[in-house]
Amino acid sequence: MAFWYDGNKNYAENKREKDGITYYIRGVAEVCGKRLERYAVHTHFIGRGEDLCAIVEKYVKPLAEQGDILAIGEKVVSMCQDNTVEKEKVKLGFLAKTLSKFAKQNSDAGIGMGEPYKLQLAINLKGAPKVLFAAVCGGVAKIFGHRGVFYKIVGQDVAGIDGFYEHSAFDTYHDLAVLNPKDPDKVCEEVKQKTGIDTMIIDANDISVEILGKTKSLETLGDDFLADSVRDNPAGQDDELTPFIIIRDIKDREAEPYVPMKAREEQ
Repeated sequence: MAFWYDGNKNYAENKREKDGITYYIRGVAEVCGKRLERYAVHTHFIGRGEDLCAIVEKYVKPLAEQGDILAIGEKVVSMCQDNTVEKEKVKLGFLAKTLSKFAKQNSDAGIGMGEPYKLQLAINLKGAPKVLFAAVCGGVAKIFGHRGVFYKIVGQDVAGIDGFYEHSAFDTYHDLAVLNPKDPDKVCEEVKQKTGIDTMIIDANDISVEILGKTKSLETLGDDFLADSVRDNPAGQDDELTPFIIIRDIKDREAEPYVPMKAREEQ
């Protein structure tokens, strides 16, 4: 069952500081017998072309301990790679205009294919026949209660397109789309080589989590374990500016005091 929340997760009660770095307690996730405390690291707005390893060195390294796992949001990685597309460079066609009218929007998962420019970008990446086939199959599947068929057909690279969202708290994303990171496993290895921190790149929202890349040292844990460690999307879905999540096995130690957000279903 999905749990999602309204607003920013950066509660003042959960705010901590160390060596000039601000972070927020995100509570403990119990996964396979491990007690994993998560810390959401606050950063500046990371723009196109910035040095990811230098940013991790600045914000994460002062907080990290031996054995920690770092989860990085995919959008930040792609911004550093400048793996982006400007809206003005996407020529909107008839198919995208038409199909987008039938797409269901879900703000908890981010902007979807109801945004014509995002759908057009998907068409540019995958071709009109495949997108049309996926749309038809997805529509039929929904009649029988099956969702997500469209993205299963077109692939994770389309599911990972983010941006072109006029309601984003950040003006940059109004007219900019961010694609999936290039060579995510390689990026993770580079981060570990330069910082010593085991790293994974995730595509997470308040509904699902995908592991896009990870260091080889994390392979023994498995993607299910890694995804479950951030299943509640501790980075947030609003304007938190917390793209880095430190995951720490605290074993039998007492957890930091934590004021949880109230899930929307409980309100």
